[in-house]
Amino acid sequence: STTGMDALTHAVEAYIGKSNVKSTIKYAEDATILIHQNLEKAYHNGKDMIARYNMLKASYYAGCAFTRAFVGYVHAIAHNLGGMYGTPHGLANAVIMPYVLEWYGKAAHKKLARLADIIGITTKEMTEEQKAHAFIEEIKRMNKEMNIPEKFDFIKEEDIPLLVNRALKEGNPGYPVPKIMKPEDCEKVIRQLMA
Repeated sequence: STTGMDALTHAVEAYIGKSNVKSTIKYAEDATILIHQNLEKAYHNGKDMIARYNMLKASYYAGCAFTRAFVGYVHAIAHNLGGMYGTPHGLANAVIMPYVLEWYGKAAHKKLARLADIIGITTKEMTEEQKAHAFIEEIKRMNKEMNIPEKFDFIKEEDIPLLVNRALKEGNPGYPVPKIMKPEDCEKVIRQLMA
């Protein structure tokens, strides 16, 4: 489940970033559709070979997307939770993704709305912002469905400055993110992750 959400993070971060090109757009969209259609099936029934095959394909597509278009702050924070607490990478990405996508706000709405459209969770009446929120809510729903926690209980108050510093060292200016995170923004997101 978490490795599947890891692949989704690769696809989504590549998609909303500013280094996207025609091929990575296609890879990220295809990966998102496949993961949305197959991950929960594979999670609930490990013997579902079609779902597993589709997830394999999806993770390959997502890999193709982010190898060219990079990732963003979800990864920057996840890598540092991994480094400091040994948090499994996929789990960290799955938990962090909704919070970072919410933080991006308007900067990511257009692309997240498009992803919401292509996975079929929107209606014609919805605004771009509503569609983007629907996509983020869908990630939360998938996490919940697969018993992925909403927050972490191991982040220590005294570690926050170091986590912020390291995450932003990794993310700025190397990652082509929709909008740049300042230290206080990063701290705010990390605090939201704390149970």
